[in-house]
Amino acid sequence: MTLNAVVVMDYQNVHLTAHDVFDRHGGKHEALIHPRHFAEVAIQRRNKTQRDGHPAALLKEVIAFRGLPHSHYDWEQNRRCSAQARQWRLDGATVVLRDLKYSFKLTAEGTPDMDACGHKVPTGPGREKGIDVLVALTCLHRALLPDVALVILASRDTDLVPVLNTLIDMRREDPAVAKVETVSWFNRNARREGNLPGGSLRPDRGRRVWNTNLDRRCFEASLDRNDYS
Repeated sequence: MTLNAVVVMDYQNVHLTAHDVFDRHGGKHEALIHPRHFAEVAIQRRNKTQRDGHPAALLKEVIAFRGLPHSHYDWEQNRRCSAQARQWRLDGATVVLRDLKYSFKLTAEGTPDMDACGHKVPTGPGREKGIDVLVALTCLHRALLPDVALVILASRDTDLVPVLNTLIDMRREDPAVAKVETVSWFNRNARREGNLPGGSLRPDRGRRVWNTNLDRRCFEASLDRNDYS
């Protein structure tokens, strides 16, 4: 028996956590994670570390949610993110891009400050908005599909603890609901390397969830080594 599994990624959280855990002093672009590679590695590691008698998982789908910089305010990052998404889709991942949200400068009169091209001037970099909601809704949706037996949540965002709690409670009431698990980066040599150790997302008290730890070898196998320059 195998479990049809869906991996749901809070992409930027997975990517930036990988940077902090394994390459904190390097460039963030050097820790770029390929969603399909990540999901395959996570499933392999999960199956290898399962206790005897527990069924293995088979990757059915990986869905990555990521913020997209606006071309007016960060043309190069918009180009890179778009190119990466195209490649990842060709490689078998579902990638959902959501426009970043910006705050804008105001003139002394309280009207939007405009640049020479007639665009509003942002006060700083854009921020992701709504990614955690999309991740949570997707986890719930996939868990209710009859051909999905396992949903693996990839994120350390504590805003997603409620969806973990909900899925665990739903499965207690109805075994037809897919099981939920988590996956996270962990570096046992972090202190010696000057990195952060990592850690997993945990549900609230009274609930338990299986977490798969991914080490440096898993990180290396999950990297996107394509050139997007």
